[in-house]
Amino acid sequence: MSLTEQQKKHLRGLGHKLKPVIMVGHNGLTKALLDEFERSIAHHELIKVKLTVGDHETRDQAIETLRERSHAELIQRVGNVALLFRKRKKNSAFETL
Repeated sequence: MSLTEQQKKHLRGLGHKLKPVIMVGHNGLTKALLDEFERSIAHHELIKVKLTVGDHETRDQAIETLRERSHAELIQRVGNVALLFRKRKKNSAFETL
């Protein structure tokens, strides 16, 4: 699913008020964390993830792994926080996107 810049801008605005739902710590991407991420993005569709792992490359790799495994779209990354979006197939709160 590819989003236009206008759609991403809209989602960034919606994501601004969100608190991080998932926090990735020094243990990295464990099986339990990946399972919780999958449940959270399936429920919320638009979520913030806070990463406190290693350097920039490690954080970028962790975000990319989350994105690839969940088939989510990276909307924005600012510092240690990433905003990810995956639209539900049915009953999406983002039907207009």
